[in-house]
Amino acid sequence: MAAAERSTGVLVRVGADTSCGGVNSPIRTATGEFVYVPVPERPERVRSGFERPYSEVAPHVRTLVGGDALDPWLPRGRAMHLDPDFEHLTYGDFGAKRGTRVASLSAGDFIAFYASLRPFDRADWLVYALIGFLAVERVVCASEVREGDWYRNAHTRRAQVSADDVVVFGAAGASGRLERAIPIGEYRGCAYRVRRDLLKTWGGLTTADGFLQRSAVPPLFRDPPAFLGWFRDQRPRCSKRTGATPRMTVWSSPGAS
Repeated sequence: MAAAERSTGVLVRVGADTSCGGVNSPIRTATGEFVYVPVPERPERVRSGFERPYSEVAPHVRTLVGGDALDPWLPRGRAMHLDPDFEHLTYGDFGAKRGTRVASLSAGDFIAFYASLRPFDRADWLVYALIGFLAVERVVCASEVREGDWYRNAHTRRAQVSADDVVVFGAAGASGRLERAIPIGEYRGCAYRVRRDLLKTWGGLTTADGFLQRSAVPPLFRDPPAFLGWFRDQRPRCSKRTGATPRMTVWSSPGAS
């Protein structure tokens, strides 16, 4: 049995939105180009010298939307909780409660990241779309990450690292931020949900009718190989950059021969 057939896959929501940061990342619906805008971080929680300011993202927003205006695309806070950190192929989470499923992952598993994006090129509903992928290489307790690797994730950049925090390290070549967001959502039943045709193709999720809005526990893919096959068919191109126009490499399916 191939590695992909034994894998566990988790669908994790990330990025700023109106409930966390007060804004949604911008997307050009005509092309799928987008900027990944992380949620805010309280500056006092970050180790001195490890801050990641929104000024890193601002040029990419200006390039994508045009002009100098950053409203309503960036939170007003100065520091960002850059997680996932696609540059370093990591994702951190609180290993208890919400992050229990993430903490239980191991090599060969995967995380698919999605976000709620706001179109700037037309008046439209929010676009719920996949924006990144992490093929799990290893999962470690954040408190056990060596000092030389603290810079690689938001949870180890913090001055006080929770004993329950975990950091997922992704496999190079099979992980990264997507060049183009892949829309997966639609509004039905008074909520944003995964489109019915995709739910069928993916083999379903462990959430009610493909519910996509923030939840206490991220859903699992019921048939991970089915999702990975569909994802591979999208011919995703991944990057280790955070911005809007990164250098790309073709995604390599984990477990592919």
